[in-house]
Amino acid sequence: MAASSFASWMLSQEARALLTRLERIKSFAMSETMVPAATLSMEAQAAVERYLVQGRRELRTQLHQYITWVEGPTGRWAPPEEAQRRFTFLRLRFNVVLSHFDIFSEALSQRSEAESGVWLAGLDVLSRDALELPGYYDVPPVICYLARGPGAAIRRARTRLPGGGANPAALIRIPRERMIGSSLASSLFHEVGHQGAALLDLVASMRTALRGLTHDTPEETSAFGLWERWISEVIADVWSMARVGVTSTVGLMGVVSLPRPFVFRLNTEDPHPVPWIRVKLSCELGAQLFPHPQWARLARLWEEFYPVRGAPERSRETLALLEASLPRFVRFLLEHRPLALRGHTLAEVLKTQERQPARLGALYRQWRRKRSGIQESPPSLVFAVIGQARADGVLSPEEESEVLAGLLKYWALRSTLDASETCASLSKSRALASALQAPALPRNSVI
Repeated sequence: MAASSFASWMLSQEARALLTRLERIKSFAMSETMVPAATLSMEAQAAVERYLVQGRRELRTQLHQYITWVEGPTGRWAPPEEAQRRFTFLRLRFNVVLSHFDIFSEALSQRSEAESGVWLAGLDVLSRDALELPGYYDVPPVICYLARGPGAAIRRARTRLPGGGANPAALIRIPRERMIGSSLASSLFHEVGHQGAALLDLVASMRTALRGLTHDTPEETSAFGLWERWISEVIADVWSMARVGVTSTVGLMGVVSLPRPFVFRLNTEDPHPVPWIRVKLSCELGAQLFPHPQWARLARLWEEFYPVRGAPERSRETLALLEASLPRFVRFLLEHRPLALRGHTLAEVLKTQERQPARLGALYRQWRRKRSGIQESPPSLVFAVIGQARADGVLSPEEESEVLAGLLKYWALRSTLDASETCASLSKSRALASALQAPALPRNSVI
């Protein structure tokens, strides 16, 4: 039976209404207000706009084709249910386009916040530096934004977005409570580690290697089975540790300082290790990567915060097995040579030898005398140095926050000026010098 004229007309009207609403979705460059230093990198903005424009263009074409069909003789004579089925598909696609827009809109709208927007641009620069691994992959665009809660998260670049399509940029959600201190890097670099691990296919490589290990006892077999289950989160913790050292452990302790039942809870469905053993793993990673007494002190402190004697018996037994396996498991992590790293270990390519505690301390003392050194250093190294200074007791939380807030602004502005090639043919150094001064490190400790 042919469709009624009313059905054809109504669906045509609905399709045209969708089309008008689609046209009201504007480019972020036309709708977001922010100071230039808070904007995304040109690479990130181009990637996001290109992806969203392509989605709108495809839907617009489909809507025009539908309107032509439903208003033409074929559509008018088609059964109403067929015309409705086609329209419903287009409406679902319209909602997918909106959901993709909203994913990035949430992140970009924060760039209009006073100060926070510029800090976020600085975090973009910091994240990119933490992800850099020259010669191994092309770094995707990175966009940081703030959210409630203690935990961070990432929507990795090149993964599938809801409704289809590959994500054009890594979206990293940072806990607002961590702004601003060096332990921010612990959460941020953990999420960066997830992106790096995906680009290098480290999870599959390490899982395969773990399954090939032989064990001396059933208890060790059981412990390594749990480590295999948690390996994706463990690799991200390794990345964070390699980049910022003790800052990673101190920051992790802050994130998982929860009521006792949560700290000892063993949930085999959770991809994260039990919080209690996760901190002990971080200390063992630090001890093997960066030998120093600080790791033993932090491990003892964690045991004092959360004495294992108060945990349920089953949890105590499992934690004891995991703790006994830590030295061998960490050696495995640090000695593994994935195919993607061409015979090197992750610690080698992340150049952990350059971030030993003694060198970080020496850099801090040097930067206090000559602050230009902090300007010229990689942002991730700066966070490692500042975090080590906090752990050593030579930098107060108040001084740390002031210095890092200034540095995030500096990196954001430097990135903006670099991207625009400055203006009026000024040299890069003259433009930067006239725009701002790098924050000075305190000369005297208040601790």
